[in-house]
Amino acid sequence: MMNTGAWLGEHPDTARLRPRAWTELLLVVGLFLAYKGGRIAVDGRIGAAYEDAHFVWDLERVLRLPDEAAVQQLLLNADALVRAANVYYAVVHFPATIAFLLFVYWLRPEHYIRFRRILAWLTAIGLLVHFAFPLAPPRLLGGLGLIDTAAAYGPSVYGPPQTDTLSNQFAAMPSLHVGWALVVAAGLIHATRSRWRWLWLAHPILTMLVVAGTANHYWLDGAIAAVIVGVLLIATSQHQHQHATPRVPLQLTRDTAERHEPIPGTKTT
Repeated sequence: MMNTGAWLGEHPDTARLRPRAWTELLLVVGLFLAYKGGRIAVDGRIGAAYEDAHFVWDLERVLRLPDEAAVQQLLLNADALVRAANVYYAVVHFPATIAFLLFVYWLRPEHYIRFRRILAWLTAIGLLVHFAFPLAPPRLLGGLGLIDTAAAYGPSVYGPPQTDTLSNQFAAMPSLHVGWALVVAAGLIHATRSRWRWLWLAHPILTMLVVAGTANHYWLDGAIAAVIVGVLLIATSQHQHQHATPRVPLQLTRDTAERHEPIPGTKTT
């Protein structure tokens, strides 16, 4: 059976790196279901989540990290800005990750397996941390000078914590919003060669500012996610180099073939 990437003009060895589409669809759907289901499964430790939240807040002050309220005040200067941040938080997370996976699957298959594995491991580690260290987001704490911007201005993806059975609102550490955004940026930087590719770092930076400004996460939530992603990138880099196959443009392979074609009327040995 012809590989799904043959029509793209890929080097045959590169095209073989692309797994079957239907198996990858099942794996990615399973990843997202595990993300949602796992967060719900570890819900319920509300008392510990609030205790951990005060601990994280105090630790950030000891580390002299910026106050999340300062970022939120910048957003609250304009209703349009705070609503845009709420929309970014609610809408960009999943579609951006899916778009990234589709891009590397079809156009950069030599990078696909590595970054799909990083996403899977990041999610699994995140769910374990959510269970071991439940954490209430700053928007649920009083006395910090922060408000729930989504509840105040909309749109909101969460209901009241007491009645919300579709999500675990006490799973702030690590921030998978930030973690997945970092994986997307790292993957696009590795998979592309444009001089502008480093601008993809704007995605996780903006995501960090949004999740802090909307009071959905602490700075440390993003920092821990960044550490996990960094470790996974290092752990998978050697395997990637050992199995990397250079992408050979279709035009180059045609030119090479033409140079080796026999001249009409001559004999080959």
